[in-house]
Amino acid sequence: MSSATYSASLTPDPWLRIVVLTSGQLLIAAGLVMILTLDLNAVLRGAGCLAWLGLGCVELGRVDRGFRYCSALRVGPGGEIALQNPDLEWEPATLQSGSVVIGRFAWLRVQTGGGRQCAEFLRGDARADPDWRRLKVIWRHIGA
Repeated sequence: MSSATYSASLTPDPWLRIVVLTSGQLLIAAGLVMILTLDLNAVLRGAGCLAWLGLGCVELGRVDRGFRYCSALRVGPGGEIALQNPDLEWEPATLQSGSVVIGRFAWLRVQTGGGRQCAEFLRGDARADPDWRRLKVIWRHIGA
């Protein structure tokens, strides 16, 4: 197989998206509890809670918009990334720092040419899925 056609096509798992969004909500709630237990006056605790809640909701909204925008990812041999948008068109994207591939899980952060940021939590099995195996081979070269 030529290296020009060697790529990994990955489809996000809806259950992993639910896990990411739910854990984000739980962490926001845990942060609110921590802020409320601080030994500060009520005004500072209230301001801290509002700031924490606001920032948390903005981040969760950004992640959710990225989930709704990305229906699939394709990783090429040189680290080029393409993202499939809701119109089923492939858009070129760039891999962002903070992306990790380990064992059976991957967290990929990408940014489209238009500036839209997406993050995907993916899972796979190199023994059963040829695309996951290709991702791991490609990642050995670009992830270092």
